[in-house]
Amino acid sequence: MIESIRFQNFKVLRDTQLPLQPFTVIVGPNGSGKTTALQAIQVLRAVPSLKRAISTGVPSDGSHPVNISFHWGGPNQGCVTEIRLLTATHKVQTVESSGVHVHKSALETVLRSTAVYALDAKAIAKPCRLYPNCALGEDGAGLAIILDQLRDRAPERFELLNSELSRLIPEFDRILFVTPAEGTRSFELRQQTGSNAIPATDLSQGTLIALAILVLAHMPDPPPIVGLEEPDRGMHPRLLRDIRDALYRLSYPERYGETRKPVQVIATTHSPFFLDLFRDHPEEIVIANKVGQKAKFERLSDRPDINELLGDASLGDVWYSGILGGVPCEK
Repeated sequence: MIESIRFQNFKVLRDTQLPLQPFTVIVGPNGSGKTTALQAIQVLRAVPSLKRAISTGVPSDGSHPVNISFHWGGPNQGCVTEIRLLTATHKVQTVESSGVHVHKSALETVLRSTAVYALDAKAIAKPCRLYPNCALGEDGAGLAIILDQLRDRAPERFELLNSELSRLIPEFDRILFVTPAEGTRSFELRQQTGSNAIPATDLSQGTLIALAILVLAHMPDPPPIVGLEEPDRGMHPRLLRDIRDALYRLSYPERYGETRKPVQVIATTHSPFFLDLFRDHPEEIVIANKVGQKAKFERLSDRPDINELLGDASLGDVWYSGILGGVPCEK
């Protein structure tokens, strides 16, 4: 598990540290570094996009390197993986892991296996070409193949997924498959009443994103670290608790009878309804604030006045009011 990430000159994250838990939700206004934090854990897999990783106002003469330091916990307690980028070339200069009994290749394998998702309904619904060992795309593309593989390789999990889907969205009771063209696969959801099959392309945004999150939660071998941009997007507020529980299933598998390793989840949100679900776990909430061209992170539980501020109020309402920060500031 990553205990924290230290940033230097990475977009708006000029000099700040992001504290992390097995599950962390980051809340803040647009441009406050939430997405940038998720991009940081994609650096080793996204070298072509690093031109967009340079901080505004930082010269590109190499005098201000971009540093991202991952501080590990658990069995790798005390280990640090530091990634240095050069502003002049926009390329990774060095990747170095250090610490007592550090296994560099193991740590860097975890980073390379990390997945960050910005799920998009159109990508999720799009038919996809069949090929072995498909991985879910960053936008959710390929979900039909992932479902197909889950049905064939882990049928018990596939049945559990169907059960969870019908509980979460009672309108539907079954995932079905279609072959729209040779070598391609798509999926449909069967309605409980009338048994009509609704094509993926006709399903709502919230239904498709909820299904993709449920699939992630029921994978037998999910990525070791998962980032999710606004998993609540398009969701009815009454579904948000189930979405949270699906993400908790990744981070705390033992609670759900799973025997696999925990997945560290880092999610972002703008929703006071979603945020309120973590009222009893302020250590899982990070507030992102932006002042000028710089952003800072603060763990909610680190505020000495947090209990006084919350009182008996809804956490979502208190955050929305601006008392906790993490909201757009007036000029």
